Amino acid sequence: MTDLARPDRAEVLEMLAAFGQRAVEDLPDELGSLELTWLIAEFEQRYGIEPDLDDEAFEAVRTVDDAVAVFRAAVRAAQDDATTAGAARP
Repeated sequence: MTDLARPDRAEVLEMLAAFGQRAVEDLPDELGSLELTWLIAEFEQRYGIEPDLDDEAFEAVRTVDDAVAVFRAAVRAAQDDATTAGAARP
C-alpha cells in the first residue's frame, strides 16, 4: 500500500534536482513549465499514477509545495480507487 504522505517535499525536491543535475539546496521554490512537465513525468514513472491535471490545474501549479499537493492528491485518489475496487469484488 502506498504511503499517503508521499511524495513529500524532500522527494519532490530530489526529483527536481535531477532535472539539470542541480543540488537540492540550489533549487528555487518557483517552478517553470518545463520543470513541472518533467516533475509530472518523474512522478508518473515512480508511482505509476497519472495526476488528473487539466490545463487550468497545470497552470495553477507554481511552486514545489503546489506540486507536492497535486501529487499527494493523485496518490490519495489512486488509493481510494483501489479501495473501492477491492470492496466491489465478490
